[in-house]
Amino acid sequence: MIRVLLADDQELVRSGFRLILELADGIEVVGEAADGREAVRLAKELLPDVVLMDVRMPGLGGLEATR
Repeated sequence: MIRVLLADDQELVRSGFRLILELADGIEVVGEAADGREAVRLAKELLPDVVLMDVRMPGLGGLEATR
């Protein structure tokens, strides 16, 4: 099972990715973050295999959060 964390400041985008990913066998969406800081916190807590991260988010963007 591949565990995925979604990070995007737009709820509709996160919901769309969640719907698509949950239809795939072997993928589990373990969390959602609305900004980079929340994504970093959830990544440390949930230990996902993959983080699908938006590049531009308010506060801490995806590139900075990935570092």
